[in-house]
Amino acid sequence: MSDVRTNLVAYLLWGATCYGEGVIAGRNHAAHGAQQGPFQDRAVFFSLLPITVVWVRIIAMFNTCWYIHRNIFLMSHTTFHRTTGFDQFSLAPLVQQGVTEAGFSEPRPIQVQTIPAALAGADILGLAQTGTGKTAAFALPIIERLVAERRPGPCALILAPTRELAMQIHSDFERLAKFTRLKVITVFGGVSERPQVRALRDQPDIVVACPGRLLDLMRQGKAMLAQIKILVLDEADQMFDMGFLPDIKSILAKLPPRRQNLLFAATMPNEIRTLANRVLDHPHVVELAHSTPAATIEHALFRIESDQKIGLLKHLLDSDGFTSGIIFLRTKHRARRLGVQLNQMGHNAVALQGNMSQRQRDLAMEGFRQGRFNILVATDIASRGIDVAGVSHVINFDVPNTPEAYTHRIGRTGRSEQSGKAFTFVSREDTKILRVIERSLGKTICQLPSPKLNSTAVHSAKTRRPRSRKRRSTRGGVSGSGKVLSSYRTANKR
Repeated sequence: MSDVRTNLVAYLLWGATCYGEGVIAGRNHAAHGAQQGPFQDRAVFFSLLPITVVWVRIIAMFNTCWYIHRNIFLMSHTTFHRTTGFDQFSLAPLVQQGVTEAGFSEPRPIQVQTIPAALAGADILGLAQTGTGKTAAFALPIIERLVAERRPGPCALILAPTRELAMQIHSDFERLAKFTRLKVITVFGGVSERPQVRALRDQPDIVVACPGRLLDLMRQGKAMLAQIKILVLDEADQMFDMGFLPDIKSILAKLPPRRQNLLFAATMPNEIRTLANRVLDHPHVVELAHSTPAATIEHALFRIESDQKIGLLKHLLDSDGFTSGIIFLRTKHRARRLGVQLNQMGHNAVALQGNMSQRQRDLAMEGFRQGRFNILVATDIASRGIDVAGVSHVINFDVPNTPEAYTHRIGRTGRSEQSGKAFTFVSREDTKILRVIERSLGKTICQLPSPKLNSTAVHSAKTRRPRSRKRRSTRGGVSGSGKVLSSYRTANKR
């Protein structure tokens, strides 16, 4: 209908202006020839005839009509067809369909700054906190490119520090590539390598891997990566903290030299900066306040004695605003013990530690995501892979050892532009590391007054212990919450 209106307006204007335009052109057809419309070349030929003025007038009329029609058409389409949201990236229809199905409407800042450059083939250096939407920032350009250039894979490799993060990235890729025929697989330790080897033989398009297991398979000749065109190093600073830097360098040495590289990190220690300088070629840099917690996180501290931490924790967990939370401790033994105590206090808690089998970790994370457990007790080894929507609280039961760990821990809440709260328990021996964290943040962390605690509740929570080691279930799947996890698995079997 809009095209009909456009044509009607154009020809009405033509009828009103053609006579005057023709007269002007007849008087000075040389000047009018500078417009170079589609019919202008005919005017040059017909001007040689005796009836020059007549022909020039006719050609001028056609030229005027053409210009009016073109300009009105462009104006109407510019006005009524402006691109918004993810349409601005001009993604392939199948990719855009996946974006819409995933519920993405407006791109987030890191996506706006990263996707166009990545689509153009540039290397990317992204400095951004977790929870800012960076997975989609590199996933969409990869999917878009592989949809347009289908070839035997694997063509894209994403390296991540933890199994949980690798699984989360895999899940995001599958959602966004839902309507394409791209195959995405994961490669990580803690499980049998046989299914992963079979999946690699099928030449998947995208591989999401942890460095240790991938390097093992490469050395055995079971992971062939000669076709890699895109490499992503996600959470590169965490991979360095976990000692993966030598493995990463070994993997890089076996990849094709001509490829696109994308490196993302929340912080930029010297070692990662050196790696970035080595890997990236004139990268497009995206930096989003990487040294401080997200504005959506309200973080504060409590100064409290170590023997009062359990009582304060119980007070926070029983508060009205608490819906689900992650509690961080330094060691797996403390995490396991706290998981036991919280379950004895009547909470649905599950502990997540580095020495658990992959099945145990999967059961724990699945239960937490589905809401069967509303408290996750974790150590730093697992903190980077936790990406669960709607976490209302993060509690640092133990102060983290580094400023980077502080930022990563509390980044588990306030994700996807939702608000969250993070509290840190600070005892006397934590004063030194607290000063280091505050110096890194560039400001003092707000200190809240300690609430009045019920001394009876504090004493009972502190002195309770598991009844017997023999009765603690190891078959349940997760230390410190075997009974809860056993019931969860039983319910799923039904």
